[in-house]
Amino acid sequence: MVDDKGKNMKCLTFFLMLPETVKNRSKKSSKKGNSSSSSSSKLPPVCYEIITLKTKKKKKMAADIFPRKKPANTNTTAVQQYHQQNLNNNNTIPAPNWQGLYPTIRERNAVMFNNDLMADVHFVVGPPGGTQRLPGHKYVLAVGSSVFHAMFYGELAEDKDEIRIPDVEPAAFLAMLKYIYCDEIDLAADTVLATLYAAKKYIVPHLARACVNFLETSLSAKNACVLLSQSCLFEEPDLTQRCWEVIDAQAELALKSEGFCDIDFQTLESILRRETLNAKEIVVFEAALNWAEVECQRQDLPVSIENKRKVLGKALYLIRIPTMALDDFANGAAQSGVLTLNETNDIFLWYTAAKKPELEFVSNARKGLVPQRCHRFQSCAYRSNQWRYRGRCDSIQFAVDKRVFIAGFGLYGSSCGSAEYSAKIELKRQGVILGQNLSKYFSDGSSNTFPVWFEYPVQIEPDTFYTASVILDGNELSYFGQEGMTEVQCGKVTVQFQCSSDSTNGTGVQGGQIPELIFYA
Repeated sequence: MVDDKGKNMKCLTFFLMLPETVKNRSKKSSKKGNSSSSSSSKLPPVCYEIITLKTKKKKKMAADIFPRKKPANTNTTAVQQYHQQNLNNNNTIPAPNWQGLYPTIRERNAVMFNNDLMADVHFVVGPPGGTQRLPGHKYVLAVGSSVFHAMFYGELAEDKDEIRIPDVEPAAFLAMLKYIYCDEIDLAADTVLATLYAAKKYIVPHLARACVNFLETSLSAKNACVLLSQSCLFEEPDLTQRCWEVIDAQAELALKSEGFCDIDFQTLESILRRETLNAKEIVVFEAALNWAEVECQRQDLPVSIENKRKVLGKALYLIRIPTMALDDFANGAAQSGVLTLNETNDIFLWYTAAKKPELEFVSNARKGLVPQRCHRFQSCAYRSNQWRYRGRCDSIQFAVDKRVFIAGFGLYGSSCGSAEYSAKIELKRQGVILGQNLSKYFSDGSSNTFPVWFEYPVQIEPDTFYTASVILDGNELSYFGQEGMTEVQCGKVTVQFQCSSDSTNGTGVQGGQIPELIFYA
């Protein structure tokens, strides 16, 4: 019954494209019977040529090629009804002449998505206890994936009515089928990694690329470590590089995230070896212990000091404990219980003794990242009646052409001798505060700029304007910038400036405060 349905569907498809060829083949196959079914089921070469030429010509994602539109002369109620039916598994279309409701082949093909009508194969997708049975159509699947083509029409094709796929999540498999049937890419944050796995497994490159793009745009310190692990698994070097950029610049946030505890041991080692991690070593140490606790649970081991050290293994010595501040070591690592008594004693001697003992731990401090400074003024000046503060806000807007991480601002100080300032700095996007800090800095009376830092670097996306603001409290008379530039090239990053409506103290593009943006790129 399934084979007959499958043959009827194929014959109908070929008849629309090559009527004479299919009629001749139908006559021959009826004489030969079942013995020629494998040869008569091969797809016409001309079909592949048409599809290949179309793909090469467009070079766009499916969502760009086929934006969703409502056909002009379509029964809207019926179309919506059928689309709703597609969301439910194993529903068939009862109405006659449903083909007439859809003006394009793409829309008619989309009706078959997750639909039992004319289905000639079924997939049981998901691990035991969480499976879902999904219908498929061999011809459509073979056109969308070389793996499916080999599975159904290759020399070693197996004629099975039901195929089990335990290593793919049902939601991810449906997302892949939706792309193959409908040319629509529908990704969600909680299933995109599983969808990428499915796209890689079945060699659907455009969907895989869309998944990687989605991950890159949603990349943050919270998920960077997990995505680093996955990007290595999926062999996506561009995504791997993006992950490292985030982990390096926002290392403390990344190491404190829940996702850090979910990484595999190999990824843990690569992070602990990282020379450019921008984090205190005590934070690295505490993150490694948190990972070890979760790893004990994964291995069904009692969570104890001994087992934490056991699961960390040689990775423990990648933590640069001798480079910690003495207070951090004495109050943290030395009392954690993870170190042996001899290791603790040797590290104390490393801090204090002239003749330092040999250690298994790496004793050189990490290089971290070197911050870049974008200076927007060509000169500075001071007058007897400027630059006064009195609680008013100095603000400027800026945009960059590449992703960067704003670590702080460079500010001017007193123009009449040394003075201490209290600075409240903020970074906003469309009115939403992304980072802020209240700190103090000392001005020596020179025209130099003085750095003020955020607690953690703030990720800045390209081609979007952000607002940098500061409210200063201190010596009323200070230096201010002149001859401001609307565009500044700083290394490989181009920064554009424009005036901010939040500025109530005269700062703008041409002059004022906030002469520098300090960032990692």
